[in-house]
Amino acid sequence: MRNFNTILITGGAGFIGSNMIRYLLSEESGFKGVVINVDLLTYAGNLESLIDVEKSFGGGSNPRYKFVKADIRDRSAIENIFKNYNVDCVIHFAAESHVDRSILGPEAFITTNVLGTYTLLDVARKYWQEIYGTLSDAPVLFHHISTDEVYGSLGDTGYFTENTPYDPRSPYSASKAGSDHLVMAYHHTYGLPVTLTNCSNNYGPYQFPEKFIPLMILNMIEDKPLPVYGDGKNIRDWLYVEDHNVAVWQVIRYGKVGEKYNIGGENEWENIRLLEYLIQIVSEETGKPQEKLKELITFVKDRPGHDRRYAIDCTKIKHELGWKQSVSFEEGLRKTVKWYLDNRKWVDHIRSGEYLKWIEKNYGERGGRVC
Repeated sequence: MRNFNTILITGGAGFIGSNMIRYLLSEESGFKGVVINVDLLTYAGNLESLIDVEKSFGGGSNPRYKFVKADIRDRSAIENIFKNYNVDCVIHFAAESHVDRSILGPEAFITTNVLGTYTLLDVARKYWQEIYGTLSDAPVLFHHISTDEVYGSLGDTGYFTENTPYDPRSPYSASKAGSDHLVMAYHHTYGLPVTLTNCSNNYGPYQFPEKFIPLMILNMIEDKPLPVYGDGKNIRDWLYVEDHNVAVWQVIRYGKVGEKYNIGGENEWENIRLLEYLIQIVSEETGKPQEKLKELITFVKDRPGHDRRYAIDCTKIKHELGWKQSVSFEEGLRKTVKWYLDNRKWVDHIRSGEYLKWIEKNYGERGGRVC
């Protein structure tokens, strides 16, 4: 088992990153060290998701949580973070991650996801080389978070495995594929200890409202149209965010260096069927009639290059590391619906622009791109 003293999490104010920080600092994880959260705090980075963490772990003489506002493309800033905090593990979540946004403006995805990953890799390599000389046996690790979208699109049958050839179909997935290759290249070329995970669609608390599940929940609450691409029969594999982060932590502690692991929910749903299931749950939780909610379904023009089906084979992580999903889809969806019903202030603050004003006041100009 690998143990670390200081974990640098990039993109820790985002959806999955903030949930990962909360998990690492819980007793359940067994981690006793310090977490450094690096985020640029643009549209999808929300420190309000970590107010409880800041209160519980950010104070006192020996805080276990520290936030640093920085751009992962800024080499000098990243170098200072490694030196100031003696980082011995990186968990790299930071990315531009919305397919539609990548179609409208791909440049941000290339610079953040490719150049940003390169900067982190190169700083980590040089910093750890200065300390340990040879990297292959150094007690450090660079863990890269990626997506199943790098594999492209499946037909009606079959699953993505760790050996599936990459075939990205959008600027977003192409940028993530490029960053995956860089991570593995730094391992093979320089001996940098790395692990890599490719996950299916995450859902759960604190997800940015533009994503499918929170968007549909909130639009139902507000009696707004429920937009569905194409015929609604595109299939995605859904994974509860807590299960994902437990899997990532298993890989970081026990996974083989230089290996990649797929993390999936083994939970395939057509978009339209998922929406109908959400309608049922929202109806039960709010009292809104299901038929009225179904009337809000609106089919819209399909997304360019829209992958038809994703499905992950996660046999490797189950057999090698003993991980398995612990949250059923019904339980996870119901938890998620209740969270958005109970946290409207969080949602409204993001939507109103008040959150960005708060960031400017407390952390300077927001500028730049999501970290």
